[in-house]
Amino acid sequence: MGQGRGWEGAVLKLLRAKDFTFTVTDTEDVTDDYRRLRFTDGGLLAAAGVHPTMWARLWFDNAGKPHQRAYTLVDPDPATGTFALEFALHEGCASDWARAAKPGDTIEATLQGTGFDHPEPAPSHVLAVGDPASLPAINSLLGALGSAPATIWFEGTLDGLPSAADPDRHEVREVPRRDAGAGLVERVRAELPDLLRATPDPYVWIACDTATTRTLSAFARKELGVPKQRMQALGYWRAT
Repeated sequence: MGQGRGWEGAVLKLLRAKDFTFTVTDTEDVTDDYRRLRFTDGGLLAAAGVHPTMWARLWFDNAGKPHQRAYTLVDPDPATGTFALEFALHEGCASDWARAAKPGDTIEATLQGTGFDHPEPAPSHVLAVGDPASLPAINSLLGALGSAPATIWFEGTLDGLPSAADPDRHEVREVPRRDAGAGLVERVRAELPDLLRATPDPYVWIACDTATTRTLSAFARKELGVPKQRMQALGYWRAT
């Protein structure tokens, strides 16, 4: 990027974040509103290795100001230094960049804050909440947690989207987005408690818009008593 990254970039630098340049090698329109871009990694995978739900912060130009968003690496291959990123397209500078991206384009990225701790004991049932923005992470999570059954509340529809859900083990409960996420909150509040009680070693994973994630995380932790080591919650985007 041609300009500094403001206070966010300064904080990440203090935290010893590592910077890389990704180069677009291929593009694919999965649906009208979902685009997959393939990249070479600029040395990231050789330097950092790979873990489930691994993500990197991409830096976009937003009317002359730096804007960062995190994206999950899809099918990372350390041997070739390649991976894909999937973009749920809506309004905003990140989606605008993804729509226009073509082979040879580059984007700056920072690696800091990503990680994954395998829950012990292994989950007897995975309870995940997400949306198109976190779908790549959901797919990675399902692959990482083996044969455990899963219930997934998905805000939106999976029609045409690349889902790793296995109908024999994973139940997807699609929830239309309404009232800035209130519909999803209502469904999860109504249905999560019984599922938690029905399994000995549940694991809860929440990744949707920041406000919804915060609300559901507090519900799981404070009202349902889910221990912090049995859940993970990440705000993937901010509603405007």
